[in-house]
Amino acid sequence: MSLQELKEQAFKLSVGDRLALVGAIIESLQELPSLPPERSRAIEQMRGLLKTDQPAPTDEEVAAMLEERRVEKYL
Repeated sequence: MSLQELKEQAFKLSVGDRLALVGAIIESLQELPSLPPERSRAIEQMRGLLKTDQPAPTDEEVAAMLEERRVEKYL
């Protein structure tokens, strides 16, 4: 049965039966294991790529890197 056919059949049900159907659908969704979205999974995988033994750069070091980049880009 297609989704469209299922929808048509649902509209033929009484209000009480439709509410019971909604409850059954919600219950079936709660039984599924919670999987993180694809984006979250990708972010978690990339965290390992960003790890380093070196401390984070200071504000002054970041400012110097940005200045270098601007000089390279615009001069």
